[in-house]
Amino acid sequence: MDNNQFVLPESPVQEIQHPLLEQKKIKLAIKRDDLLHPAISGNKWRKLKYNLINMKSKGYDSFVTFGGAFSNHLYASAMACKTFNLTGHAIIRGPDIDENNPTIKMARACGMNLYAVNRKTYRLRHDPAYLKSLQTEFPNSFIIPEGGTNKAALSGVAELAKSLPQSDYVICATGSGGTVAGLAKGCAHSTQVMGIAVLKQADYLNQEIAQLLTDKHSGAPWQLLTDHHYGGYGKFTEDVWTFCQLMRQTYQLPLEPIYTGKMLFAVWQLISQDYFPQGSSIMTIHTGGLQGLDGLRYRGLITR
Repeated sequence: MDNNQFVLPESPVQEIQHPLLEQKKIKLAIKRDDLLHPAISGNKWRKLKYNLINMKSKGYDSFVTFGGAFSNHLYASAMACKTFNLTGHAIIRGPDIDENNPTIKMARACGMNLYAVNRKTYRLRHDPAYLKSLQTEFPNSFIIPEGGTNKAALSGVAELAKSLPQSDYVICATGSGGTVAGLAKGCAHSTQVMGIAVLKQADYLNQEIAQLLTDKHSGAPWQLLTDHHYGGYGKFTEDVWTFCQLMRQTYQLPLEPIYTGKMLFAVWQLISQDYFPQGSSIMTIHTGGLQGLDGLRYRGLITR
């Protein structure tokens, strides 16, 4: 694996024009990281990049990671196996594996090894004793946390931050906190980084993000908004899905309603409520995950 494989041209920035934005005197743009890599989309590429580089530099010949059966991280990790000819092992929150699930089918096609565990075992995914047992079960395997979020991930997301034009606000969807932490690490101190939590009762993420950044953090100030989950993780309202479809039709901007669609809908509501001062420039981050639409269709949560 050559490190040059990890050097990609930057994804484009798309500006959004709308009468609401003109009325509120707000500049809104979206960083199209869904277009960053042909197979490993958005923040999952950013997070995996330095994990894979570390894996290679430390002499590991495979990796072990964790995810739900429909997770974007599972999809991205499987694609990394296929793209870079790696051996990957995924611990799946089970207790069973549905072989007809489109994410599972794709992971199998990429040659990833899948192991279903019950939810009690899956909850041990951060436990040092459990991780040590996995290291024994999968010798010479590099362990990548659920969602890819760790210190190495921050370096990849910080590269994203440094690629952005100067903005007053940089906003992303937040599941595990790694993208917020990486943006805060890489953005200028004059920028306010905001995370829109996509799960219920997400206040604990404030501590997780702070731990990732450590006390030496000298980058951008950050905050987490926790009242825009629209039902919780993996859930969404009809309003969110209608908004996603409208953005696709009007701006050729594909969205899914679990992460980026939910985030951008929340930003739209905040703009309409005058949350941001007039004259503000807002950069939102498209973190990819569009393959999740196949999973939503499979589960009958959307029909188009």
